[in-house]
Amino acid sequence: MPHLRVLAGPSEAELVPLKVNSGVPVRIQSDAFEGEVAVFIKGLSDAEGGKEDSDYFRKRSGVTWSIQVQGRFLREYSADDLLFGNIFERPFKLPWGFGAALKFMNFVDPTLEHDLASRTKPWALSPLVATMPYFRHQRVAPNEAAPQFPPKDPLSDDVSQLRTTPSATPSTTKFKGSPSKRRAHFANALRRQEVVFGPEDVVTTDFCYDFLQFSHQGIKLRLPGGITIDVMKYWDGQPVRFVCCERAGRDRDRPWGRVLWCVVIEPAEGDMPVQEKVTGSDVD
Repeated sequence: MPHLRVLAGPSEAELVPLKVNSGVPVRIQSDAFEGEVAVFIKGLSDAEGGKEDSDYFRKRSGVTWSIQVQGRFLREYSADDLLFGNIFERPFKLPWGFGAALKFMNFVDPTLEHDLASRTKPWALSPLVATMPYFRHQRVAPNEAAPQFPPKDPLSDDVSQLRTTPSATPSTTKFKGSPSKRRAHFANALRRQEVVFGPEDVVTTDFCYDFLQFSHQGIKLRLPGGITIDVMKYWDGQPVRFVCCERAGRDRDRPWGRVLWCVVIEPAEGDMPVQEKVTGSDVD
Protein backbone atom coordinates (compact mmCIF):
# COMPACT_ATOMS: atom_id res chain seq x y z
CA MET A 1 0.00 0.00 0.00
CA PRO A 2 1.19 3.60 -0.36
CA HIS A 3 2.86 5.02 2.70
CA LEU A 4 0.60 7.36 4.59
CA ARG A 5 1.50 10.25 6.80
CA VAL A 6 -0.47 11.74 9.67
CA LEU A 7 -0.35 15.40 10.62
CA ALA A 8 -1.99 17.40 13.39
CA GLY A 9 -2.41 21.01 14.39
CA PRO A 10 -4.80 23.79 15.40
CA SER A 11 -6.13 24.23 11.86
CA GLU A 12 -5.90 22.83 8.33
CA ALA A 13 -3.19 25.40 7.56
CA GLU A 14 -1.02 24.75 10.63
CA LEU A 15 -0.02 21.09 10.66
CA VAL A 16 3.07 19.16 11.76
CA PRO A 17 3.92 15.46 11.25
CA LEU A 18 2.82 13.00 13.92
CA LYS A 19 4.49 9.63 14.55
CA VAL A 20 1.73 7.03 14.54
CA ASN A 21 1.75 4.34 17.27
CA SER A 22 4.67 6.01 19.06
CA GLY A 23 2.69 7.36 21.99
CA VAL A 24 4.46 10.69 21.43
CA PRO A 25 1.76 13.36 21.10
CA VAL A 26 1.74 16.50 19.01
CA ARG A 27 1.16 19.69 20.97
CA ILE A 28 -1.65 22.01 19.80
CA GLN A 29 -1.81 25.64 20.86
CA SER A 30 -4.05 28.50 19.77
CA ASP A 31 -6.07 31.26 21.41
CA ALA A 32 -9.10 28.92 21.47
CA PHE A 33 -7.69 25.49 22.39
CA GLU A 34 -4.57 23.98 23.94
CA GLY A 35 -3.85 20.29 24.16
CA GLU A 36 -2.23 17.22 22.64
CA VAL A 37 -3.05 14.65 19.95
CA ALA A 38 -1.89 11.03 19.56
CA VAL A 39 -2.86 8.60 16.80
CA PHE A 40 -2.75 4.79 16.74
CA ILE A 41 -3.42 2.79 13.55
CA LYS A 42 -3.03 -0.98 13.58
CA GLY A 43 -0.99 -2.28 10.67
CA LEU A 44 0.10 1.15 9.42
CA SER A 45 3.69 1.74 8.42
CA ASP A 46 3.82 5.49 8.01
CA ALA A 47 6.26 7.88 6.36
CA GLU A 48 7.39 9.36 9.68
CA GLY A 49 8.87 6.20 11.15
CA GLY A 50 5.81 5.10 13.05
CA LYS A 51 5.54 1.47 14.16
CA GLU A 52 2.97 -0.93 12.73
CA ASP A 53 1.57 -1.89 16.12
CA SER A 54 1.15 -0.57 19.65
CA ASP A 55 0.37 -1.83 23.14
CA TYR A 56 -2.81 0.21 22.83
CA PHE A 57 -4.36 -2.47 20.60
CA ARG A 58 -3.53 -5.22 23.09
CA LYS A 59 -5.26 -3.27 25.85
CA ARG A 60 -8.20 -1.98 23.77
CA SER A 61 -9.13 -5.08 21.79
CA GLY A 62 -11.55 -4.99 18.90
CA VAL A 63 -10.46 -1.67 17.37
CA THR A 64 -8.06 -0.97 14.51
CA TRP A 65 -7.51 2.79 14.77
CA SER A 66 -7.70 5.54 17.36
CA ILE A 67 -7.44 9.34 17.38
CA GLN A 68 -6.90 10.56 20.94
CA VAL A 69 -7.03 14.18 22.07
CA GLN A 70 -6.66 15.85 25.45
CA GLY A 71 -6.96 19.55 26.13
CA ARG A 72 -8.94 22.57 27.24
CA PHE A 73 -11.03 25.08 25.38
CA LEU A 74 -9.71 28.54 26.24
CA ARG A 75 -13.07 30.22 25.79
CA GLU A 76 -16.46 28.99 26.92
CA TYR A 77 -18.55 26.79 24.62
CA SER A 78 -21.76 24.92 25.19
CA ALA A 79 -21.50 21.22 24.37
CA ASP A 80 -23.91 21.84 21.51
CA ASP A 81 -21.51 24.29 19.87
CA LEU A 82 -18.61 21.79 19.53
CA LEU A 83 -18.67 19.45 16.52
CA PHE A 84 -16.40 16.61 15.41
CA GLY A 85 -16.10 14.85 12.09
CA ASN A 86 -14.76 15.17 8.55
CA ILE A 87 -14.51 18.12 6.19
CA PHE A 88 -13.20 17.45 2.67
CA GLU A 89 -11.56 19.95 0.36
CA ARG A 90 -13.32 18.84 -2.82
CA PRO A 91 -16.00 16.41 -4.03
CA PHE A 92 -15.21 12.72 -4.38
CA LYS A 93 -16.80 9.77 -6.10
CA LEU A 94 -18.98 7.72 -3.77
CA PRO A 95 -18.48 3.98 -4.36
CA TRP A 96 -21.21 1.48 -5.04
CA GLY A 97 -22.39 0.20 -1.68
CA PHE A 98 -21.78 3.52 0.07
CA GLY A 99 -25.47 3.76 0.95
CA ALA A 100 -24.94 0.79 3.27
CA ALA A 101 -21.98 2.60 4.82
CA LEU A 102 -24.12 5.67 5.51
CA LYS A 103 -26.82 3.55 7.13
CA PHE A 104 -24.17 1.94 9.32
CA MET A 105 -22.74 5.36 10.26
CA ASN A 106 -26.19 6.67 11.22
CA PHE A 107 -26.82 3.52 13.28
CA VAL A 108 -23.55 3.99 15.17
CA ASP A 109 -24.16 7.74 15.58
CA PRO A 110 -27.77 8.94 15.24
CA THR A 111 -26.60 12.57 15.74
CA LEU A 112 -24.53 12.48 12.53
CA GLU A 113 -25.39 15.08 9.88
CA HIS A 114 -23.70 15.13 6.49
CA ASP A 115 -23.60 16.24 2.90
CA LEU A 116 -21.10 13.80 1.43
CA ALA A 117 -22.55 14.32 -2.06
CA SER A 118 -21.74 18.06 -1.95
CA ARG A 119 -20.36 19.49 -5.18
CA THR A 120 -18.11 21.85 -3.25
CA LYS A 121 -16.88 20.62 0.18
CA PRO A 122 -18.37 17.31 1.41
CA TRP A 123 -18.72 17.02 5.17
CA ALA A 124 -19.96 14.78 7.99
CA LEU A 125 -20.21 16.22 11.52
CA SER A 126 -21.69 15.31 14.90
CA PRO A 127 -21.75 16.93 18.36
CA LEU A 128 -18.43 16.11 20.03
CA VAL A 129 -19.93 14.98 23.35
CA ALA A 130 -22.43 12.66 21.65
CA THR A 131 -20.26 11.07 18.96
CA MET A 132 -17.08 10.13 20.84
CA PRO A 133 -16.86 6.43 21.74
CA TYR A 134 -14.95 7.43 24.91
CA PHE A 135 -15.11 10.83 26.59
CA ARG A 136 -13.59 11.87 29.93
CA HIS A 137 -14.02 15.24 31.60
CA GLN A 138 -12.09 16.57 34.62
CA ARG A 139 -12.23 19.90 36.41
CA VAL A 140 -8.79 21.44 37.05
CA ALA A 141 -7.43 24.73 38.34
CA PRO A 142 -6.05 27.13 35.67
CA ASN A 143 -2.40 26.32 36.44
CA GLU A 144 -2.91 22.67 37.39
CA ALA A 145 -1.15 20.07 35.21
CA ALA A 146 -3.32 17.94 32.96
CA PRO A 147 -3.41 14.14 33.46
CA GLN A 148 -0.92 11.87 31.70
CA PHE A 149 -1.43 11.71 27.95
CA PRO A 150 -1.79 9.40 26.19
CA PRO A 151 -3.19 7.57 29.23
CA LYS A 152 -1.33 4.45 30.33
CA ASP A 153 -4.54 2.43 30.14
CA PRO A 154 -7.33 2.86 27.59
CA LEU A 155 -9.58 5.82 28.33
CA SER A 156 -12.71 5.18 30.37
CA ASP A 157 -15.86 7.31 30.23
CA ASP A 158 -16.52 9.88 32.95
CA VAL A 159 -18.73 12.98 32.69
CA SER A 160 -19.63 13.09 36.39
CA GLN A 161 -17.94 16.49 36.92
CA LEU A 162 -19.52 18.39 34.03
CA ARG A 163 -20.26 22.07 34.57
CA THR A 164 -23.88 22.86 33.77
CA THR A 165 -26.18 25.84 33.53
CA PRO A 166 -28.47 26.61 36.52
CA SER A 167 -31.47 25.23 34.65
CA ALA A 168 -29.83 21.90 33.83
CA THR A 169 -31.59 18.65 34.66
CA PRO A 170 -29.91 16.80 37.58
CA SER A 171 -29.26 13.66 35.50
CA THR A 172 -26.82 15.55 33.25
CA THR A 173 -23.84 14.87 35.56
CA LYS A 174 -24.64 11.30 36.62
CA PHE A 175 -22.85 9.30 33.93
CA LYS A 176 -19.61 7.50 34.73
CA GLY A 177 -18.26 4.44 32.94
CA SER A 178 -21.15 4.22 30.46
CA PRO A 179 -20.44 5.56 26.96
CA SER A 180 -23.80 4.34 25.67
CA LYS A 181 -25.79 6.22 28.34
CA ARG A 182 -23.73 9.38 27.82
CA ARG A 183 -24.20 9.25 24.04
CA ALA A 184 -27.92 8.60 24.30
CA HIS A 185 -28.37 11.41 26.82
CA PHE A 186 -26.51 13.98 24.72
CA ALA A 187 -28.26 13.01 21.51
CA ASN A 188 -30.75 15.65 22.68
CA ALA A 189 -29.63 19.18 21.70
CA LEU A 190 -31.32 20.78 24.73
CA ARG A 191 -29.25 18.61 27.07
CA ARG A 192 -26.06 19.56 25.22
CA GLN A 193 -26.95 23.22 25.63
CA GLU A 194 -27.00 22.73 29.41
CA VAL A 195 -23.28 21.83 29.52
CA VAL A 196 -20.44 24.36 29.39
CA PHE A 197 -16.74 23.75 28.63
CA GLY A 198 -14.02 26.31 29.39
CA PRO A 199 -10.39 26.75 30.53
CA GLU A 200 -10.92 24.80 33.78
CA ASP A 201 -12.30 21.74 31.98
CA VAL A 202 -9.89 19.11 30.67
CA VAL A 203 -11.50 16.93 28.03
CA THR A 204 -9.91 13.66 26.85
CA THR A 205 -11.43 11.75 23.94
CA ASP A 206 -10.74 8.51 22.10
CA PHE A 207 -12.27 8.19 18.63
CA CYS A 208 -11.69 4.49 17.95
CA TYR A 209 -13.36 1.92 15.69
CA ASP A 210 -12.71 -1.25 13.73
CA PHE A 211 -14.44 -0.63 10.39
CA LEU A 212 -11.21 0.53 8.70
CA GLN A 213 -8.49 -2.09 8.30
CA PHE A 214 -4.94 -1.16 7.26
CA SER A 215 -2.41 -3.55 5.74
CA HIS A 216 0.39 -3.63 3.17
CA GLN A 217 -2.26 -4.58 0.61
CA GLY A 218 -4.27 -1.39 1.19
CA ILE A 219 -7.14 0.01 3.24
CA LYS A 220 -10.50 -1.71 3.43
CA LEU A 221 -13.81 -0.51 4.81
CA ARG A 222 -15.60 -3.47 6.40
CA LEU A 223 -19.31 -3.19 7.22
CA PRO A 224 -21.86 -5.52 8.81
CA GLY A 225 -23.41 -8.00 6.41
CA GLY A 226 -20.10 -8.96 4.82
CA ILE A 227 -19.73 -5.75 2.77
CA THR A 228 -16.11 -4.82 2.08
CA ILE A 229 -15.02 -1.75 0.09
CA ASP A 230 -11.47 -1.34 -1.21
CA VAL A 231 -10.87 2.28 -0.25
CA MET A 232 -7.72 2.66 -2.36
CA LYS A 233 -9.67 2.22 -5.62
CA TYR A 234 -11.81 5.27 -4.87
CA TRP A 235 -9.48 7.57 -2.99
CA ASP A 236 -8.11 10.36 -5.19
CA GLY A 237 -5.39 11.23 -2.66
CA GLN A 238 -7.04 14.25 -1.10
CA PRO A 239 -6.33 14.63 2.63
CA VAL A 240 -8.81 12.99 5.02
CA ARG A 241 -9.39 15.57 7.74
CA PHE A 242 -10.78 14.87 11.19
CA VAL A 243 -11.67 18.14 12.87
CA CYS A 244 -13.11 19.52 16.06
CA CYS A 245 -14.81 22.78 15.17
CA GLU A 246 -17.31 25.38 16.26
CA ARG A 247 -20.90 25.08 15.11
CA ALA A 248 -21.59 27.84 12.61
CA GLY A 249 -24.31 30.42 13.09
CA ARG A 250 -27.58 30.01 11.24
CA ASP A 251 -26.63 32.73 8.77
CA ARG A 252 -23.73 30.65 7.42
CA ASP A 253 -24.02 28.51 4.28
CA ARG A 254 -22.13 25.66 5.95
CA PRO A 255 -22.54 24.00 9.37
CA TRP A 256 -19.00 24.50 10.69
CA GLY A 257 -17.17 27.57 11.90
CA ARG A 258 -13.63 27.86 13.20
CA VAL A 259 -11.57 24.66 13.35
CA LEU A 260 -10.14 24.13 16.85
CA TRP A 261 -7.93 21.12 16.12
CA CYS A 262 -7.31 18.97 13.09
CA VAL A 263 -5.83 15.54 12.30
CA VAL A 264 -5.02 14.74 8.67
CA ILE A 265 -4.28 11.39 7.00
CA GLU A 266 -2.82 11.68 3.52
CA PRO A 267 -0.48 9.86 1.13
CA ALA A 268 3.19 10.54 1.70
CA GLU A 269 4.79 12.68 -0.98
CA GLY A 270 5.30 10.64 -4.15
CA ASP A 271 2.91 7.94 -2.93
CA MET A 272 -0.37 9.16 -4.38
CA PRO A 273 -2.91 6.42 -5.03
CA VAL A 274 -3.49 5.49 -8.68
CA GLN A 275 -7.19 5.26 -9.41
CA GLU A 276 -8.28 2.42 -11.59
CA LYS A 277 -11.43 1.85 -13.56
CA VAL A 278 -14.01 0.78 -11.01
CA THR A 279 -16.43 -2.09 -11.51
CA GLY A 280 -18.94 -3.83 -9.28
CA SER A 281 -16.32 -6.43 -8.40
CA ASP A 282 -14.44 -3.81 -6.39
CA VAL A 283 -16.90 -4.32 -3.53
CA ASP A 284 -16.45 -7.77 -1.99
